[in-house]
Amino acid sequence: MDKAATDWYEDEAFWRAGFPFMFPESSFEDAREQAGQIIERSGVERGAVLDLCCGPGRFAIPLALKGFKVTGVDRTPFLLDHAREYAARELAKVEWVESDMRRFSRPDSFDLAINMYTSFGFFDDPADNSLVLENIYGSLKRGGVFVFEAAGKEILARVFEATGSTEIKGVGLSIQRRRAIDDWSRMENEWIFIKDGMAETFRLRHWIYSGHELRKMLESVGFGTVNLYGDLAGMPYGPSAKRLVAVATKT
Repeated sequence: MDKAATDWYEDEAFWRAGFPFMFPESSFEDAREQAGQIIERSGVERGAVLDLCCGPGRFAIPLALKGFKVTGVDRTPFLLDHAREYAARELAKVEWVESDMRRFSRPDSFDLAINMYTSFGFFDDPADNSLVLENIYGSLKRGGVFVFEAAGKEILARVFEATGSTEIKGVGLSIQRRRAIDDWSRMENEWIFIKDGMAETFRLRHWIYSGHELRKMLESVGFGTVNLYGDLAGMPYGPSAKRLVAVATKT
C-alpha cells in the first residue's frame, strides 16, 4: 500500500507500522534521563506541564513521576493508547487529550511546555506551523518556558544520507529514503515497512529549520528570550551539535 505525503500525520496505519522503529524500548529509557535535563534547561522545577505531540508518553510520564501535573496532547489514538498503558504500568497520573496541535489551546495554564522528537513543521501551510507556536505561547503562564527539540537543518545537512534501513528481529525491516526539497526548506521521506513478505509505503513531508529560523519564529509569536543548545544536556549549538534545542521564555 502506497500513501501520499499530504496529511501523513493523520494516518493511523503509519504510526502502527512505524512504532517499533521510532519508539524502541531504549528511547523510553533515554527519555527518563532527558526529563531531568528538560527540568535543568528550563529551570522549571514544579507546576503544570504541556507535552504537545506526546506520542506514547515517553516524556510525559517521567515528568509526572517527578511531581509535575502533566497534560499530554496527541492527535493519534493509537499512540495515546500506548501512553495510557505506559502510565498504568508506572502508576503515573497524566491527563491525556486527543487533539490536533493546531487546535489545542488552554490560555495561561502551563508553567512548562515541551515539543520533542521533531514533532513540529508537519503542515504544508507555514501559517499552520506558526499557529502551533502561537497556541503554545498563549497556553503558557507569564514566565512560562517552552522547550523544543528537533533535528536542526544544519545537523541534517552535515549527516545527510539519502537512504537508510533498520531491521528488528521478529518485527521486520524499515527502509527510509530521503531528499531535501524546496531549497532545503523541507525534507521529504519515503518509509517502507516490510513484514512477513508484505510491504507498506508511506510518504512524509515536513519543514526543517535552522537555529536562526527557529529563533525568529519563536520571537515572532512573542517569546522574549530564546536560547539555543546542541542537545538537552546544554552543549552549544555549533558544529558538533546533536540536536536543535530551543528554550524560550514567555516574558
